Amino acid sequence: MDIKPEKNERNIPDALSSVWAEKVHVITDDYQIEGYVFMPKTGKKNRILSEILNGSRRFVAIKDAQITHKKTPDVSEFHEFIQLNLDTIILLRPADRT
Repeated sequence: MDIKPEKNERNIPDALSSVWAEKVHVITDDYQIEGYVFMPKTGKKNRILSEILNGSRRFVAIKDAQITHKKTPDVSEFHEFIQLNLDTIILLRPADRT
């Protein structure tokens, strides 16, 4: 069975085929972040963000994170991996699907 990624998903290696990948936009007090979050394929895909926010873990891992500081929006930085404390998140939503 060949599973194709949706518009906002990336092709992920076979080793990660048991997880959903969702591109997200995150807003904190100081930053805007775009990147990918991952959840095991154990439930419904449309519940990924709810599971992240309401789960027992206090941090969310974000891969391929593009980070922009709100005070200097013309400068951004890229990190392959970050962990973000859930208490700092003001808004977490799926990234625009274009």
